[in-house]
Amino acid sequence: KQANNISLKQTALAPMVRVGTLPMRLLALDYGADIVYCEELIDIKMAQCERVVNDVLETVDFVAPDERVMFRTCSKEKGRVVFQMGTADPERALVVAKLVENDVAAVDVNMGCPKEYSTKGGMGSALLSDPEKIEAILSTLVNGISKPVTCKIRILPTLEDTVNLVKRIEKTGVAAIAVHGRMKEERPRHPVHCDYIQAVAESVSIPVIANGGSSDIVKTFEDIEKFRAAAGASSVMLARAAMWNPSIFRQQGALSVEEVMEDYIRYAVRYDNNPFNTKYCLCQMLRDRVESPFGKRLHAAQTNEEICEVFGMTDFYNKTKAELEARKAALQTNGDQTEQPTHEDDLITMPVRFERRDYPPQITPKMYLLEWSRKEKLDQPVYETEQRTQDRAFQSTVIIDNKKYRSALWEKSKKFAEQAAAIVCLRTLGLPEGRIGEEHSGLVNKRKRDDKKCAALCRQPFI
Repeated sequence: KQANNISLKQTALAPMVRVGTLPMRLLALDYGADIVYCEELIDIKMAQCERVVNDVLETVDFVAPDERVMFRTCSKEKGRVVFQMGTADPERALVVAKLVENDVAAVDVNMGCPKEYSTKGGMGSALLSDPEKIEAILSTLVNGISKPVTCKIRILPTLEDTVNLVKRIEKTGVAAIAVHGRMKEERPRHPVHCDYIQAVAESVSIPVIANGGSSDIVKTFEDIEKFRAAAGASSVMLARAAMWNPSIFRQQGALSVEEVMEDYIRYAVRYDNNPFNTKYCLCQMLRDRVESPFGKRLHAAQTNEEICEVFGMTDFYNKTKAELEARKAALQTNGDQTEQPTHEDDLITMPVRFERRDYPPQITPKMYLLEWSRKEKLDQPVYETEQRTQDRAFQSTVIIDNKKYRSALWEKSKKFAEQAAAIVCLRTLGLPEGRIGEEHSGLVNKRKRDDKKCAALCRQPFI
């Protein structure tokens, strides 16, 4: 588990909250970065996620129970993306690392973030005062996964304490260590302590990545090497300089911010990035122009489509969305052809998953199945659900007309498992299930009937 991709004179996009999402990482790689870190993701939230292959976007998504995509990656960054987590618990850290290890190049532990959201849980720079816990977390990860493990720290108040800590860290077997050359109380306005980073680099045999030079030293591509030399480090990690203009990684020289923002938007639309995250990153690039008339138009945008309008990229948006919709339709057609039911005694199974986005609001397969059973004068469907202990996933069986139907795939919630079972039943029987774009079934769901009854009652005069 050597850090082959963290060798001499590498450049890395630093982990930055709300910045290090997929569009920014891909942009940094395009411009010349060798390694990209995702934003710090908290272990408790990630441990609840399900790994989902998104065939439409051609990504791997880690999806939370509330349907939020916590981490999204794709083949373009395969072997070059480092997953950074916030953790204070060795066992929970290992659960998360095992979840993502096949989709990332390495796993990094954040031990330098001084912000309250990280430190209040004993994570980030709070770990610097607990070297035993640092050793426990890193040793557990190193021994528990197949990919390299790294960490990112800030320096301690004295040079001696800093060197002693990194020597203890090295003994855990980590592949590299990133050092932000400021103490946890210091902020970007304080000068970076290159002498501390140099002392660390001289005291250990593993690669050391220098961080913290964006304001003091690094303003151009050539400055990256100056910072590396001044810190005596193997590699350099850039945060704010790359956030303001990720083309700082270009050996040929930086591009205009306007061109960079358009490149960023292309990735944001292509990979369906959260529009508020898209807007946040673009505003960081605008810097002091965020209060200009153009900046205010950007700030008012609420969707990626509206952001594209601000930048005169509506044609690009429409073309890209049409391509994604066409791919989705093709996948659904192919899926309908390949999802053949399997019969075993009185149980019928099929590998299907309930995707909430495929159905209109307030419409579900369970509603359609219930309506069909009423129309056919059958007993209401009965759902039996079990939960798997190792990952707390759910699988449901629906019983109707003395037959059982179940999805072969496990779902992240009981509700989704029941919907998947209903889909298996409906597809086996050749019935509509309520998907967007599906022909009208002639069935009226209960909510609509109730609405009609309510409307009729409201029209009656009071007596």
